[in-house]
Amino acid sequence: MDKQDKIYVAGHTGLVGSAIYRNLKARGYNNIVTRSHTELDLTNQAAVQAFFEGERPDCVLLCAAKVGGILANSTYPAQFIYENLAIQTNVVHAAMQVGVSRLLFLGSSCIYPRDCPQPIREDYLLSGPLELTNRPYAIAKIAGIEMCWAYNREYGTRYLAVMPTNLYGPGDNYDLETSHVLPALIRKMHEAKDADDGEVVVWGKGTPRREFLYSDDLADAVLHLMTLPDDQFSAICASLDHPPLINIGCGEDLSIRELAELIREIVGFKGKIVWDATKPDGTPRKLLDVTRLSELGWRATTSLQEAPHYPQVS
Repeated sequence: MDKQDKIYVAGHTGLVGSAIYRNLKARGYNNIVTRSHTELDLTNQAAVQAFFEGERPDCVLLCAAKVGGILANSTYPAQFIYENLAIQTNVVHAAMQVGVSRLLFLGSSCIYPRDCPQPIREDYLLSGPLELTNRPYAIAKIAGIEMCWAYNREYGTRYLAVMPTNLYGPGDNYDLETSHVLPALIRKMHEAKDADDGEVVVWGKGTPRREFLYSDDLADAVLHLMTLPDDQFSAICASLDHPPLINIGCGEDLSIRELAELIREIVGFKGKIVWDATKPDGTPRKLLDVTRLSELGWRATTSLQEAPHYPQVS
């Protein structure tokens, strides 16, 4: 990916896409193409085809997706599988038709089996049952990985899938109906502090362990991969034995209970945390093995405790 390439960032207003857009601009990439959802509905095949034929980007960073936490996934399973399948199908196929040279597909660590050995290696994909609370979303993302691999094999494309761990940072979603655990905890404790409430109720038992990566670190990893020399990038995408899949994480995790205590300290909430064990916990642990990424020369640099611009409720 060169400075003169036309780069399409799909989903540039989201947590991931906005971080990648910032990183591209900081590195001196100025030929960036974006479209908001109102300007281009990525679930509309004809609209996506027309966009690609008109713009003909050299590289695509596919960050657009319907995302959410346990509640959102449980409430809208059909929307999660339909919209994500439609988005990635339309974008990947149109990219192939206009000759996009490099494409990067953003997935999620929930693609891996619920009871995976830890840390989770890329080759654990499809080795066991998925977590039921986000199965439709996970299956859609697995299909995206398979699409990249299939198109590489049949059409000679160079499409890479990356699986980031749990993310946080500027532009996060704080809607309690659709957010992930970290922004939800921040909002709950922020509002409880302002209201001088004596307690905050948190779903589950607090025992599951999660890994968290700052969104700007993810963006840096993505561009590190997209700017690899041709021989390295092509080797990742050309394998017939395994998908073009790379984990992106920091290699460390903590329990949800520890996370809640950390956020309480940062927000300054003095009340009690009450754990509602009648609510689902989700996958017991999701710690990614980042050996492949480390061997390609990248490691995370931002700790959860010291993240700049720590996300705040507006």
